[in-house]
Amino acid sequence: MDRKTLIRPVKRVLRRRFGWLPLYELRNKVRYGHTVPRVWLFEKAEVRRLRGAVAHTDPPPLVTTVIPTYRRPDGLVAAVRSALDQTVRDHRVIVVDDGGGLPADLPDDPRLRAVSLARNTAVLGVVRNVGIRLADSPFVAFLDDDNLWEPNHLETALAQLTAAGAGRRGLSGVYTAMHRVFPDGRELDVLSVPFDRRAAREDGFLDANAFVARRSRALWFSRLRRDRGVLPREDWATFYRYSRRHTVRHIPVPTVRYLVNPATYYTVWSAEAQAGATADAG
Repeated sequence: MDRKTLIRPVKRVLRRRFGWLPLYELRNKVRYGHTVPRVWLFEKAEVRRLRGAVAHTDPPPLVTTVIPTYRRPDGLVAAVRSALDQTVRDHRVIVVDDGGGLPADLPDDPRLRAVSLARNTAVLGVVRNVGIRLADSPFVAFLDDDNLWEPNHLETALAQLTAAGAGRRGLSGVYTAMHRVFPDGRELDVLSVPFDRRAAREDGFLDANAFVARRSRALWFSRLRRDRGVLPREDWATFYRYSRRHTVRHIPVPTVRYLVNPATYYTVWSAEAQAGATADAG
C-alpha cells in the first residue's frame, strides 16, 4: 500500500473532525494539545472530590452561575453580589477558586457554594468546567470575578430560553450586549453583535460573561493551556464549537458591565485599550 493510500483516510477523518476550525485554532491544538491530558484528569478528580461540598437541592434551581476566581477578593465579592441580586431567585451561584484562596467576606446566602481547587491550574477552561460539572440545573450562566451583571441579566436571557416552544426550536444559548468599561468607570463602548457563525469564525465577539446556555454534555470549555497572549481565548473556542449543533441567539440588551482590565489574570488587552484604561478621566 502506497503512502497516498494510507494518508487519504486520515485526511478525511481530520476534515470531518476539525475542518470547521480556522487554521489559527488548529495551530493551537497542535502546539498546546500536549497540555490537555494532565489537566483533564485533574478536572475529573476535582469534580469527584468537590461534589459533596456543593449540596444540591430537590428540585434543582432553574439556573446556576459559575464564577471562576483567582486572588481577586474585592472583585469576587462584588461579582457574587451582582449574581445573587438577580431578579431570578431560583438560582445557585458556584464560585470555583483556582487554588488562590477564598476571601472570608463572601455573602452569607444559602444559594452560594464556594470551592477551591487543590492546586492552581492557570487554565480558565478547567476552572469553569469544574463549576459546570458541579451544577445540576437546566441552565448555566458565567460571570468572571472582575465583571458585574445588571439585576435583569438572567431574567432577560431565560425569558427566551424558557419561552413556549424554545426547546423544540432548538434554542440552546443566548448572549446579551455588554457595557465595556474602564477601571475608573468610564465606558469604552457597548458590544452588541448579532450572532453570525461566519463572522464569529473571524472575530472573537463571543464572551462567556454574557452567555446563558442549556446545560448539556456539549457545554464545556477548552482545556488547552492558553497562556496570556494566546488567541483565540477559551470563550470563543467554546461557543463557536457549541454553535455547530446548537442554536445561539443574541439579545441586544446590555446587561453586563465588562471591565477592560489590563491587570486581568487571563486576558491580554490591546495597547489601545490599555492606554485608555490608564489615561486620566479628563
